[in-house]
Amino acid sequence: MASRPIFLPTENHPFVEEKLVEFTWHPGFAKSQSQKNILSLHQSARILGIDPILEISSKSLESLGKKLSAFNLLINFNGYTISVECAYQGSKIFSDGGPFSDLYFVSSREAKKDERIQNSGNFIGYRFFDEIFPSEPTNAFYDWLYLTALFQNPNISNKILSYHGFSDIVFNPKKSLNCQARAAALFVSLSRKGILNQVLDSKSSFLHFLKSKKMPYDITKKNEIQLELPI
Repeated sequence: MASRPIFLPTENHPFVEEKLVEFTWHPGFAKSQSQKNILSLHQSARILGIDPILEISSKSLESLGKKLSAFNLLINFNGYTISVECAYQGSKIFSDGGPFSDLYFVSSREAKKDERIQNSGNFIGYRFFDEIFPSEPTNAFYDWLYLTALFQNPNISNKILSYHGFSDIVFNPKKSLNCQARAAALFVSLSRKGILNQVLDSKSSFLHFLKSKKMPYDITKKNEIQLELPI
């Protein structure tokens, strides 16, 4: 047996519920084994009343889930079209280097496996072109990238609004911090609330929303958050 989270859109802050679901694990690294695990996880989740569920990863059995993988989902920024994964990895800043913006223009797999990401000292934060994000809240930059990419791709994102939950079979909460399935659930919650535009209006609005337990109707541009990184 193994356990993985299913992420559910919710009505109230933080707008995502994480439901840990136990299921029968099929060992092995082949894609076929991952897909058996997806089916097993979703079957167990349905017993708990969670349905329909969309697996978001390159291992997904559904084309929509594959398109929503951070490896494939694209964000348009400063005249460039970049995968969410490349934007995330290429924007990291460490004590001994970064950001490695050349990673914006390689494959998502190359960006994730670039040795500089592992060998450049202590992690400090992110710089994505002129946008600077701190290391805390932990999910801030990744979620901002993913939500912005979904917002820019309504032909894809509109299709996820009817799902009850989202999974990412590769995501292990004991080993990883950010999750595309969690970000998708957050997108659905904010869309249903009708506050997505307001939350994504600016970086400071988004960070204020993440740090506040109040309803984000209080977000204004009066409280601009100034961030500086020692680079």
